[in-house]
Amino acid sequence: MALEPAILHALASPRRQEILRLVWRDEQTAGAIHRAMPDVTFGAVSLQLRRLLEAGLVEARAGKENDRRNRYYRANREALAEVAGMLERMWDDALWKLKLAAEMEESRRGPRPHNKKNKKGKKR
Repeated sequence: MALEPAILHALASPRRQEILRLVWRDEQTAGAIHRAMPDVTFGAVSLQLRRLLEAGLVEARAGKENDRRNRYYRANREALAEVAGMLERMWDDALWKLKLAAEMEESRRGPRPHNKKNKKGKKR
């Protein structure tokens, strides 16, 4: 299996892997993808989608007449045919889900979310 360097680079990012998982079976808007990844900004999701588009790993289409402001994304499964089985097995693996969560937290930028507590140490 000889994959293009651009494809390998795109697959190296845990956030892009998660976006691919989200659009693997169902078409999603950028907003829906962002809502599924609440720890990142919409701009960061947009940037990752652009990288996936440039690598040819996702396809995008404009919304229909009454929904022209949205773009819909889906995985280009033909471009990923060589690694599709591996990706699906990886996404189904519980240990991978834990690893992904840890990698996403590690790559997080900006302030960490705070649990608000009152003076007695209880959550509000």
